[in-house]
Amino acid sequence: MLFNLSLFLAGLIQASVIKAHTIVPQGFATANGDQFEVDGKPFAFVGANSYWLPLLTTKEDVTNTFEEMKNAGVKVLRTWGFNAINGSELEYAHKSGLTYYQVWNSSEWVINNGAQGLQRLDYVVETAAKNNIKIILALTNNWVGYGGMELYINWIAGSGNTHDIFYTDRRIQVSYQRYVKTIVERYKDSSAIFAWELMNEARCLGDLSGGPACVPGSQTLSKWYREQSDFVRSLDPYHMITTGGEGHFYWKDPKFASDYNFNGQAGENFDLDLTFPNIDFGTYHLYPQSWYASQDFPGSNFSSVQWGIDWITFHAEAARQVGKPVILEEFGMSGLENKTTAYPAWVQRALDTKIGG
Repeated sequence: MLFNLSLFLAGLIQASVIKAHTIVPQGFATANGDQFEVDGKPFAFVGANSYWLPLLTTKEDVTNTFEEMKNAGVKVLRTWGFNAINGSELEYAHKSGLTYYQVWNSSEWVINNGAQGLQRLDYVVETAAKNNIKIILALTNNWVGYGGMELYINWIAGSGNTHDIFYTDRRIQVSYQRYVKTIVERYKDSSAIFAWELMNEARCLGDLSGGPACVPGSQTLSKWYREQSDFVRSLDPYHMITTGGEGHFYWKDPKFASDYNFNGQAGENFDLDLTFPNIDFGTYHLYPQSWYASQDFPGSNFSSVQWGIDWITFHAEAARQVGKPVILEEFGMSGLENKTTAYPAWVQRALDTKIGG
């Protein structure tokens, strides 16, 4: 899930040195000590989720968007580094001007380096650099939208397989890594890249199915995070790497046993995942209104605002245990009154804990 109005503000907390004994190129963002840095100077930022940016069909629209962001003080944006289609959709894509990077006609996809393909992402990265804005670039999607991991599953393993096979099937991992290598090697020398993001909102469950291999305690997703972050680091020794996850926990406290966000059912183990050497900072998302729809109604004892405050606090505490930065990467509420109540409270709590939102 991602709302266009989601804004995030990175604060400063304890962080490990991510590139020990390595001279990071000028202009690259790093995590060092208790802060993000650029060229040895503290780097705090206001940012925007702009997943749609590479999908704009004219350079003028991209240029104007960056000018608006720069004028608003945005220093980091998060966008999709993926957009895949089936070969049967090519005719529509050409007629509509749709941006697409991968075309699937068999178990081997084909890259689109053309004017409707990676050249559009090239322009986004180039324009970001000109405006001194950095990019968190997500490499695939847990959800069906924009040709996420379901296309890998359908074309390689077969449409009858469950969602979790993406994390365990070696053929799928090799295909995913081939795409990751294409993107990382294309932009690894650019200071406009803030970080590589392994997947948007990785879960055991997708739009269509879950699966038996990815259950609480299996560490299926954690192992995938570890392996893929190590792979990206082998390609790029300098840029930061993060999960792109929603920050689900795996707590064994009985009072959280029935709560999807805490009992490990989602597949993540935020406390463990943040310890991996090539996960340089953590991410988490915040949508209590939709996550607890059955409890969030007038007169209920459940408070989306308070739940969000607690969620921010839990991640701040986990981050301090590990000594790495964490970004509240997405958050959202529907309804203007809800926004004017929740957003100031959440942002203030994030600032109080030295973690941004």
